[in-house]
Amino acid sequence: MSYEREKQVVIEAAIAAAKLCQDVRRDIPPAMEKSDKSPVTVADYGSQAVICKAIGDAFPEDAIVGEEDATALRDPEMAAQLEKITQYVRTILPEATSEQVTEWIDRGNGQVGSRYWTLDPIDGTKGFLRQDQYAVAIALVENGEVKLGVMACPALAIEEGDEPGTLFVAVRGEGATRRSLHGGEAQTIRVVKADDVENLRFVESVEASHGDQGRQNAVAQAVGITAESVRVDSQAKYGIVASGKAALYMRLPSPKSPNYRENIWDHAAGAIVVEEAGGRVTDMHGKPLNFADGSKMTENRGVVVSNGVIHETVLAALRDS
Repeated sequence: MSYEREKQVVIEAAIAAAKLCQDVRRDIPPAMEKSDKSPVTVADYGSQAVICKAIGDAFPEDAIVGEEDATALRDPEMAAQLEKITQYVRTILPEATSEQVTEWIDRGNGQVGSRYWTLDPIDGTKGFLRQDQYAVAIALVENGEVKLGVMACPALAIEEGDEPGTLFVAVRGEGATRRSLHGGEAQTIRVVKADDVENLRFVESVEASHGDQGRQNAVAQAVGITAESVRVDSQAKYGIVASGKAALYMRLPSPKSPNYRENIWDHAAGAIVVEEAGGRVTDMHGKPLNFADGSKMTENRGVVVSNGVIHETVLAALRDS
């Protein structure tokens, strides 16, 4: 199955959502707080509304498992914030009402099933807020396997001199591509070769709380990567590995949160982009990431993303450490 219609729908949705996010970022509003205290902005809500509307119209039977929820926006005290979100959504969907916007956002409150979409309307909200890297990430999962992944990274330039803004697309069995968010031809991408010393480096999260940076550095050195890590927000790290600009990305559990389990929307789109570019993605014990059982990958600990060639060596170094 080529997933051609699915691909075109979510490419258009991701580009539209990225445009909305960039419009918001030119005048970043104060961050709101979710119950887990992580920042969420007008752009998170607006992006999810636009994407869920597109998927819901095209594939009304499909469940969508998104990060955001519109419950707080229905509080009368949030009326001004909801109107601001609606104004941004209207730049994409001119007839949108505030009621429709909350309904579209909550279209993302679906459950994991035999076929579902998962999305992070802004992956890397802290990077977004500080004018750094973030991604709009959408994936289609069938029977526990990611079949399609699309990532829009509005601030990412892969090659020196490129205008920022990169779109990654991968379909299972068809390879991975990238192109400028501003248009142009898509290029097939491949992970770094073993003898490409210049790009034998690794990427990790900017936030120290998102991993075990000390252990990650030790493992990288153990497998022969001597360059300092490149710290990047969001699933843009997957795009960097898939494009051959880094050989390794590790996200090991923080010592402060050793039992933390990853969310499916933080990895599904990026994982298929790397895999279709010739790389490999597992947890820190070598197990495939589990997208079949729920929004949390409870059976996995940590994430290891590589060019494939060094993967077993990385896993061995993790066992030894």
